[in-house]
Amino acid sequence: MRRLTRSGAPSRRSPARARVRGNLPAELNRFVGRADELAALDRRLSAARLVTLVGLGGVGKSRLARHGGAILQDRFCDGVWLVELSALREAHLLDHAVAEALALADHSGRPVRTALADHVADRELLLILDGYEQLTDDCAELAAELLRRAPGLRVLAAGRRPLGLPGEQALPVAPMVDADAAALFADRAAAVLPGFALDAGNEPAVAELCRRLDGIPLALELAAGRLRALSLEQVLDRLDDRFRLLTGTVRGAPERHRTLRTAIGWSHELCTPQERLLWARLSVFAGQFDLEAAEYVSSGPELPVEELLDVVEELVTQSLLVREETAAGVRYRMLDTVRAYGAGWLAATGDGERLRRRHRDWYLGLATWCELDWFSPRQAEIAARIDAELPNLRVALEHSLESTQETHLGQYLAGALWFYWVGCGHLAEGRHWLDRALELDGGHDETRLKALWVAGYVAVLQGDTVGALGMLQECREEADRTGDPTAAAYALHRTGCLALVCDDLPRAETLLRGALHSYREIGELNSNVLMGQVELAMAMAFRGELDDAVRLCEDVREICGDHGERWTLAYALFVLGFAAWSRGEGGQARALLEEALAIDHSFHDLLGAVLAIELLALVTLGEGDVEEAAVLQGAAGRIWPSVGLPLFGSRHFNQPHALCERQARDRLGAERYERCLRAGGRLDLDAAVARILRPARELPGPRSVLRFTAPAVHRPAASPSASGGEPAG
Repeated sequence: MRRLTRSGAPSRRSPARARVRGNLPAELNRFVGRADELAALDRRLSAARLVTLVGLGGVGKSRLARHGGAILQDRFCDGVWLVELSALREAHLLDHAVAEALALADHSGRPVRTALADHVADRELLLILDGYEQLTDDCAELAAELLRRAPGLRVLAAGRRPLGLPGEQALPVAPMVDADAAALFADRAAAVLPGFALDAGNEPAVAELCRRLDGIPLALELAAGRLRALSLEQVLDRLDDRFRLLTGTVRGAPERHRTLRTAIGWSHELCTPQERLLWARLSVFAGQFDLEAAEYVSSGPELPVEELLDVVEELVTQSLLVREETAAGVRYRMLDTVRAYGAGWLAATGDGERLRRRHRDWYLGLATWCELDWFSPRQAEIAARIDAELPNLRVALEHSLESTQETHLGQYLAGALWFYWVGCGHLAEGRHWLDRALELDGGHDETRLKALWVAGYVAVLQGDTVGALGMLQECREEADRTGDPTAAAYALHRTGCLALVCDDLPRAETLLRGALHSYREIGELNSNVLMGQVELAMAMAFRGELDDAVRLCEDVREICGDHGERWTLAYALFVLGFAAWSRGEGGQARALLEEALAIDHSFHDLLGAVLAIELLALVTLGEGDVEEAAVLQGAAGRIWPSVGLPLFGSRHFNQPHALCERQARDRLGAERYERCLRAGGRLDLDAAVARILRPARELPGPRSVLRFTAPAVHRPAASPSASGGEPAG
């Protein structure tokens, strides 16, 4: 019976024959990282006879193949043989190159392919085919024939695309992970500057360099080489023109890897004209993008939309595009280095401005659709979509605000994203874009007015009462002047919200009821309208009118159920939880607040989440778990700086917090309370939410009932009834 080798292939060779090592060159410097890839390569070569390492030029395929081959050398009795094909351009020389690498001297006059097949037929060897991209089809044909003729043969190929043969297992080689990338840079830097080592002083700069170079080993080695003449900070400063900076040579590297530009350019040379054109056009995208966006932005007479998918697939196959599964579906992205190369070609075509306008137009349309669809069961999908598209939306905003002719489009886009700024935890970034947009004169009243009330809304939630008042007053005055009832209603609404957080409850009630009336008159019903009703209910709850507040929020709850709305529902549940707690119904309050917190967390709505956590701390105190209540207050304290002024600086919003703090401090003592507070301050939002929503929460000791009663305030007789503030459902 024939014995089995460690590679899994039956051995046909005589035990008397000496073991052959092969022709792998000795490694000139230390191999760094890639533990996961080496383990995967080991598994693949044990299971398959053809394994292909695929990835971008300079990503380290060749080095991984050679190092992996050296590690596995003892598995192959007839050695590991490297065939370097990158310099080969003529297909008819392929067989000769392989024969030369195998040291096959045949003088019989037979075809070289026949001699090769006979040579490997009874051998157990690993053949490494490196750099075959320009001869993919011919190399695939040769590999297929040799594998058919030689049961003991394994082939490890390394290139930008798979060979496309049956039974082939492709192993993508991605850029290095952060720790490996930093270790590689430090190792190569130490060879240039003896004594260089990662430490607390240079780690941030090295991490930034690795990030900006996408963790591409070739780029990192070239950057390390620049330390002969530049400091680490100077290298970072010059990375914007990376293709000029990274032009040093890596001795012993293939010609195609002597500079970063050459490595990427080698891929460019192997592309068809359509692939090069799409590569250039896709460089206008930042981060991820989907197929529909690519089709809209990049298609044209030279690149028909019906052919674009095939070209995208080719760029993915060649490792120039990365395909990723995300919460928003299948998306694509380019490494920054690949994008920068494509951007250079796009600039050379003179078509860059037109492509950037098309890119901006696509994302204007996307934001418009998402704003309209926010009031629907698709809120979670929309939140995930905008999260994924944020880098491109930033590019679209920047492009619009750079041009005086298109400022109004930037104002429109910044305003249309109100639901994301407010509802998904991006108040600070929203304020940044809105402030920039409002500094400019777009010449379009409607878009400026929307940006004004949205900016006022964001400012209210951040606790910037002065800024909010100025923007909302301007919006109301300009809306009256231009006859814009929609902007007037929103400005009135947000002014009422401002009065609420400033503790002017009678004025808040009057303004919010007026805004709800205006919304009904213009036929407006959406998340903002329902939020106005929740805010009215909140004002009434703070005044002790709990029954009316509950009726308003139950109405909101019903409308949200009809429309699949979840974001506003969370705030309605918060008010219902507040009312339940005020009535001494701690268990009901917890159920309502935990549901609200789960929704807020799913949207990453920091404001809604921190309000729920603050009130849950008080609920927890009432249940007898005083230390846990203090921990939750500490967790809330960590979140508030990311939102704005804690509890808006409002006496009414602060009452539950103050009551909880006073009672907890009295029961625990100042030192123990502060210790619990610090423990909570170490919890991020995810940890705090997981702690609160964990199942089977165990409580120490009996539950006590600590009741909070809102101050009774006489309601003016002339005030409209609670039902009068309800929008038509």
